[in-house]
Amino acid sequence: MSSQNPEPEQSPDPKTLKDPESKQPSEEPPNQEPKVEVEGEEEEEEGECGFCLFMKAGGCKESFVGWENCMQEAEENKEDIAEKCFEAMSVLKKCMEAHADYYEPILRAEKKAEEQAIIELEKEKEEESLGAQEDSKDLQKKSDG
Repeated sequence: MSSQNPEPEQSPDPKTLKDPESKQPSEEPPNQEPKVEVEGEEEEEEGECGFCLFMKAGGCKESFVGWENCMQEAEENKEDIAEKCFEAMSVLKKCMEAHADYYEPILRAEKKAEEQAIIELEKEKEEESLGAQEDSKDLQKKSDG
């Protein structure tokens, strides 16, 4: 995901940033897993994704962490994420809107995704409507014939 993050991503080990090819520098103890984020790859367990770092660097860190924890808990308990985390998502979205100067790239991307989803839903409804009309015509032809 390419975000327009005004701040550079932070790696837990600055030595690894200099050489992204090297996954385990020789100075690192052999029993410790490397903490590297290679461009385009995210290692969720060992380092935070750029999106998470961006979200936590703004004024909505607390809301984001609450939403993140809710999502993780819902996944672990095999619960409906949308239902369980609706309130946490609402709180986060309100916070992001209150800090729109910082979160504008995310809000803009979300708005575009919502618009695209609406377009797709309208296309599906139109296709279903056309299909129903054709089915109706076919039934009428059969009953007339």
